Amino acid sequence: MNFKVMRSFVVIVIVSAFMCSNLSAQVVRNDVIKAYNEGVNAMKTDIQTAIKAFENTINLADQLGQEGTDLKDKAIKVLPGLYANVANTALKDKKPATEVIRLAKTAGAVAEKYGNTTAKDNSKKILIQGYNSLASGFFSQSDFKNALMTFDSVLTINPAYNAAIFNKALIYMKLDSADSFEKTIDFYIGKLKGDNDTVKVVSVSKQALEYFRLAGSKANQAGKLDDAIVLLDKAAKYGDDKDLFYYYADVYNKQKNFDNGAVYAQKGLDLETGEAVAKAKFYYQLGLAQMGKGQTAEACESFKNSMYGDFVVASKANRTNLKCE
Repeated sequence: MNFKVMRSFVVIVIVSAFMCSNLSAQVVRNDVIKAYNEGVNAMKTDIQTAIKAFENTINLADQLGQEGTDLKDKAIKVLPGLYANVANTALKDKKPATEVIRLAKTAGAVAEKYGNTTAKDNSKKILIQGYNSLASGFFSQSDFKNALMTFDSVLTINPAYNAAIFNKALIYMKLDSADSFEKTIDFYIGKLKGDNDTVKVVSVSKQALEYFRLAGSKANQAGKLDDAIVLLDKAAKYGDDKDLFYYYADVYNKQKNFDNGAVYAQKGLDLETGEAVAKAKFYYQLGLAQMGKGQTAEACESFKNSMYGDFVVASKANRTNLKCE
């Protein structure tokens, strides 16, 4: 082959290669368009198919380069939202919590990858609901350890999700873990005060008061008088309560601390607005305190006022011993 022929051959090869390259590039561009259109058409009827099509669009656009940037950008705008929709659909359809959590995490990762703030926020909300559902399942099965861990996961995602804090407090109440309950419920009340939610503060404080008042009552019945006072003091942090004052009076009278016994019996009596039968228990504790202090006339009068219901027999006995008129 002479030089002139070789030269012509090289030119032909170069031209052929250029034509093939252009043809190849055109095919890839068409593939990107086709993939994108498949995604658009599937969005309303088959989200999973749409997701695959848009992911394929991005992949093909990356292979194509600059020429596919416009389609890639369009696919990236809608893809995170589709993943979030899949997770939300699973939540609405009441799929297992573990599945909702998995889908929400995937949606969050895609949103993070493509910088989609809206889809990321929506994925977090779905993830929190998934964890709440999972924790509720653990709670119903009395698996309190895993329920607490799951609520901690919620708080890791959103430290301001107050409901998880309250739910943890309820679990500690169920476990009768007084120290953990107190710490958690105080933290929750602090959050509520920060939000100026006075209605919930009152309601939750009442629950805390009742919990510690009951615990104090149980300690009193068990003869653990010092422990009872500690628990009643904890209850008193959350407000005043006539029954709380009654238990204070009962414990202090048993400890022969009649001054405090009289004070708390009177406090309870001042709060009791019911009939004589409702006031009887306070008059009875007041009578015991007055008797212990040597105030016979006052004690006789208090025992007279306590002669109702469960206190009739004991009140009569004390009046007899005191030789009341």
